[in-house]
Amino acid sequence: MVVANLLNPPVNSTQPPVRVRALVRDLAKAGEALPPSADLEVVKCDLLSAAQLSAACESAAAAVWCATGFSDSQDASLMSKLMGAFKLKFTPQESVDIAAMRAMSAVFKDRPSPLGGPAIVMCSSAGVTRPSWPEQKKEKYPGAADIPIVRLNPLGILDVKRQGEDALRDGGAPYVVVRPCGLNDKWPNGRPVLSQGDVAVGRINRADVAQLLAGLVFEPEAIGTTFETIALPGYPLPRDFSLQLSRLQRDVDISSASSAQQDAVLDAQYALMQQLVPGETMQPNQLAMGQTYEQLDRGEEGRLGARGEELPPIVRSESVVR
Repeated sequence: MVVANLLNPPVNSTQPPVRVRALVRDLAKAGEALPPSADLEVVKCDLLSAAQLSAACESAAAAVWCATGFSDSQDASLMSKLMGAFKLKFTPQESVDIAAMRAMSAVFKDRPSPLGGPAIVMCSSAGVTRPSWPEQKKEKYPGAADIPIVRLNPLGILDVKRQGEDALRDGGAPYVVVRPCGLNDKWPNGRPVLSQGDVAVGRINRADVAQLLAGLVFEPEAIGTTFETIALPGYPLPRDFSLQLSRLQRDVDISSASSAQQDAVLDAQYALMQQLVPGETMQPNQLAMGQTYEQLDRGEEGRLGARGEELPPIVRSESVVR
């Protein structure tokens, strides 16, 4: 989807089309999913091989990273699930989420992108900092901290994602980190809302995430920022994201702000983003993993059981627990 948006920007967009090299694990699957184009080169690549990544990215202007070391998708093979789960649990530093960020950062280190935006656009995940919050902070922001994925954090997946972000920031390449909230392809298309502080909860579909990731390679204001995103259905996509991005703080400015300043910004962000939670109950800390906001409204149990008794999909998979 990111590839398609780079090759064919929306009609209302000011972004030019570009030549794209797509790095894939499976050429056959890529042939089914990627649009045929003279401006598209598909390359099979071992994402854990620093040499292969470096060779594939050496002549590139910028890179959009949206791979991960583990998937519980039905399309994922038993072996890939086993290997991904093992690395996450026992050797996280060898996970593609961390190792590849180091390798790519070395390629793009101190190298401005001719497209104008970040050299590396990383798709991470909302919630990655929340498991490590102190208890006082978790109690202050329960609608962000006491949600299923943070409460259960299966196999420490959020911690690995956070370490991948840190590897990218430490690598010296011009970057942006995008943290989508709940990915749900049944959620209607809408305008991405950007927030900071890792307190956002909500939904966004993959097409809207792809649109955002593709657009960021052209956005100078994105460089050095980390932000979360949800989508508001019914609102048109902006022609570009420069205005939204210009209102964000760069990571270095956030880290240098006083605790009082950071708390004030976080309080405001949390209060606003909790108003945008889907459903009528609007208390995400009441959700069980596998339960939708709509099921919570109707008092229905989710697909993984009652809150506090559910098993995460990764854990309940026969490939992991048996």
